[in-house]
Amino acid sequence: MQSSPAGHVMQVISGYWRSQAVYVAAKLDLAGRLSPAAKTAEALASETATHADTLFRLLRALASIGIFRETTPRTFENTPASELLRKDVPGSQWAMAVMMGEEHYAAWGELLYSVRTGKGGFSKVYQQRPFEYLTTHPEQAAVFDAAMTSVHGRETGPMIAAYDFSQARLVADIGGGNGSVIAEVLRTNPHVRGVLYDLPHVVERAKPNLSKAGLAERCDCVGGDFFREIPAGADVYLFRHIIHDWLDDEVVKILSNCRRAMKPTSRVVLAETIVPAGNEFAFVKWLDLNMLVIPEGRERTEEDYRGLFDAAGLKLTRVIDTPAEIHLIEAVVG
Repeated sequence: MQSSPAGHVMQVISGYWRSQAVYVAAKLDLAGRLSPAAKTAEALASETATHADTLFRLLRALASIGIFRETTPRTFENTPASELLRKDVPGSQWAMAVMMGEEHYAAWGELLYSVRTGKGGFSKVYQQRPFEYLTTHPEQAAVFDAAMTSVHGRETGPMIAAYDFSQARLVADIGGGNGSVIAEVLRTNPHVRGVLYDLPHVVERAKPNLSKAGLAERCDCVGGDFFREIPAGADVYLFRHIIHDWLDDEVVKILSNCRRAMKPTSRVVLAETIVPAGNEFAFVKWLDLNMLVIPEGRERTEEDYRGLFDAAGLKLTRVIDTPAEIHLIEAVVG
């Protein structure tokens, strides 16, 4: 049954109740503790050093929205939804729940400040932009890496299937993070070599992943700063969910550095979600606010990207749809 306007507004207003309850469940690893068998709230409280009746109330509330299930009074088991809050399952959302419940939650509390100033709530709370913060907080950096894998991992296959990398000899993944994308490009195109380019400490975290995948010999890991320079000579420069982290003038600087590194035949491919027009719901419209609050970036329309390419001496050639709610925005030397 469709709720009344007042009911709908109340559900929206109280939305953070649910997200914070999920965060607490993830932080206490309740789903992991309920695998493989159901347990009482009292047993879970003993394992987590929490208050038994209060923990029961948390589990009861989450069970009402399909996260956990009460099987007998005060005894709970996992559901398909709560299974995703385990750390050790494919598609785990544990890291995302923790990241969103901690730094992101604090930053979103400053949304009014962001709307008034155009500056990030994260920077106000932590006195650093997020990538600077992660450099000095390795535990949070590990959670961030895992969270990005959980949210972007399902995009990788469809994204690579939608774009023909087979004509390239060298693909450079700029801001490539943990190396999961370049690893899949190389796995599906055995003749291609790769470059993983990111900040030095990020590259060091990625090296074991490429070695484990058996790709260390085919991929050069290069530490650097794309605001200063980008490795030269690649056939394809891939930026997945990088450009939306930055303001327009910063993006033009990144793309201008890329333009200087390109050969006449090189291509730039941005993997981003284009903001659609109209009033219809689109997750990217909310992600745009998150990009404001956290890194002070933004999501963009196709025309926005065209303008950024023009300013950097590049020319938008095509936009490729994928089944994964992500677009591949290609440009060449202008």
